[in-house]
Amino acid sequence: MKAFMTRRKSLLIAASAAVALGLSACGGGSGGSSSAPPVAEKPSFAADTTMAKLASAGKITIGSKFDQPLFGQKGLDGKPVGFDVEIGKAIAGKLGIPADKIEWVETVSANREEFIKQGKVDIIVATYTITDKRKNEVDFAGPYYEAGQALMVNKDNTTITKPEDVKGKKVCSVTGSTPASTIVEKYGAVLVPAATYSACLEPLRNKQVEAITTDNVILAGFVDKEPEAFKLASDQTFTKEPYGIGLKKGDTAFRSWINDQLEAFAKDGTYKKAWEATAGKVIKTVPELPAINRY
Repeated sequence: MKAFMTRRKSLLIAASAAVALGLSACGGGSGGSSSAPPVAEKPSFAADTTMAKLASAGKITIGSKFDQPLFGQKGLDGKPVGFDVEIGKAIAGKLGIPADKIEWVETVSANREEFIKQGKVDIIVATYTITDKRKNEVDFAGPYYEAGQALMVNKDNTTITKPEDVKGKKVCSVTGSTPASTIVEKYGAVLVPAATYSACLEPLRNKQVEAITTDNVILAGFVDKEPEAFKLASDQTFTKEPYGIGLKKGDTAFRSWINDQLEAFAKDGTYKKAWEATAGKVIKTVPELPAINRY
């Protein structure tokens, strides 16, 4: 009997060790964020550049969305997580700035240009579509990702499968966003504006609007969280939305430097790692970095 108990105890210890090892291997982190990217040691930059200023200060302020699943959403610890956030961390790392020295500022579609011009942020990585109109006010590095506009509807909706179906119907989107303009000007929808895309969810759920429109990756995040409530009207997108990193207009050296880093991320695996740890949990195919627009 004693031998049996000793053997049983040994098996339990071995099993516990195996479970602990498995949990360690899986990580057990929350929020879907990847591990912190490497931080450059004493990087050197030309004097009087934004890079030199930020590296000397040892901190950076980055604008991001706080309500965009997969790209930029506030986590349980109050810090944002997502693909945009990982790209921001990687850029900061190249400046010698660790993730815990980044100040994250929520930037919604309506205030992004103003936050850059007022100096409230150093850069913005926030599902920020590059447009000629916006380039009149701020500069863009990138694009680092190309999304496409889509429609999200209630799970039981069978009447909307393409953008032409929303003519004369109420559609929710964010004030000042590219998707809001497109759905009204090109497809004749009646816009119900909101400050954030998450603010559109209850009106859709309660059938006060018939659809929400924005970029497919953003909507995919909402569907992933509530698949029993919502669905994409179609897998097809009807625009091309190149996401760029916003920065102060005229800062050519900083823009060129960020572009160099984006191309390096695509080559060294940083880009792939950031995608797989965030948006890649839903959209399995790792995208290729779009051709950088060095205007």
